[in-house]
Amino acid sequence: MNKQARNEYMKKLKERYCEANKKEKGKILDEYCRNTEQNRKYAIRKFWKENMSQRRGKKKGSYGSEVISALAKCWEIFDSPCGQRLAPLLKDEVERLRAFGELQISNGVADKLKRISPKTIDRRLKHHKETVGYKRKYQAKKHPLLYHKIPVRGNDWDTSLIGQVEIDLVEHCGASASGEFINSLSIVDIASGWWEGQAILGRSQQRSFPAIDKVRRRTPFLWREIHPDNDTTFINWQLFRYAERDNIRFSRSRPYHKKDNCFVEQKNSTHIRQVLGYLRHDTPWELAAINDLYENELRLYKNFFQPVMKLKEKIRDKGKIHRKYDIPKTPFRRLMGADQLNQETKRKLKAIYADLNPAELKRAIDQKLNRLYELYQQKKKRPQNIMIYKKLRPRTRSISVTYCLTQPQAVGLPT
Repeated sequence: MNKQARNEYMKKLKERYCEANKKEKGKILDEYCRNTEQNRKYAIRKFWKENMSQRRGKKKGSYGSEVISALAKCWEIFDSPCGQRLAPLLKDEVERLRAFGELQISNGVADKLKRISPKTIDRRLKHHKETVGYKRKYQAKKHPLLYHKIPVRGNDWDTSLIGQVEIDLVEHCGASASGEFINSLSIVDIASGWWEGQAILGRSQQRSFPAIDKVRRRTPFLWREIHPDNDTTFINWQLFRYAERDNIRFSRSRPYHKKDNCFVEQKNSTHIRQVLGYLRHDTPWELAAINDLYENELRLYKNFFQPVMKLKEKIRDKGKIHRKYDIPKTPFRRLMGADQLNQETKRKLKAIYADLNPAELKRAIDQKLNRLYELYQQKKKRPQNIMIYKKLRPRTRSISVTYCLTQPQAVGLPT
């Protein structure tokens, strides 16, 4: 039997094959292989290829273009979170965005946005992310007496207890650590993920201590424990006596163990570096602009509209670690669900939340960041095109304090 005859024979058997059950299909294949002397697996593949055009069409998607465009807008408003963090936000914020006039969608589209799953969000936004192009020295001085008074604590926190805060400094020195520049004081609550920031010029104790006290006064909960790293900006008698006076526990992390401060280190990346970038800021005007951002829109946006994922358990199975996380919630939601805050504080937080428009906050943040960049460009003799969110490296011809160690002159009697 030649090739043309085999193809005609298959076309005659194809109609029976499509309507047959599994047992009958096996008999048809036996008949075809016996008459054509072809391999059975080859025949199965050939029948499958012939039947592809007659198989049921592609399943129609549940989420059309209107849902995807609204989903993309919500994704941009809430600062590009992953699907796992965006899904719980949509359930709470879709109606608020419609009330503020940010989303012009029908009730059916709103219902679909509320019930869309995290994996579907990531899958549906994949093309949008590609279109947008979404890529985006330590040597401590030792003070033995004070360091022995402050207990060392590792990563052994009770993540249900509100008021345990980690503190760190983020430098805005650009490519050179010479001179005086702005540092961002980053403070985060371990249990709720509530974040506060304050900028200071330099890193002296006289400037960092008032900033810490100012941040403490505006946080909506009482501080139970302060936990910095071993930086001398924080390990000083002034802060130590301040904690003793107000019955705040004072602990420090182990030297060279960044995981002991993992909560605040993560916020340093998402709340400071991804917002301000790696430029050098060292003028009073830039200091005022950064503090205006920290004290107003940025803290409200991050604490009320940016969900936080908390680790529930970590299981090691055959050399592989499996992590399980709880449902992502914003720091505001975690504080509202805690029984450690009084009703008056919760009432004030609800009143603040009711007046907030996340889209308006996002626009205000972008405007203030543009103003900060303009202040940075005004310091230069001519405008420069700089990648803000890329680490700056020192030039080969320039010598800065950080990257050059000078040999001290010998001291002694002449020979």
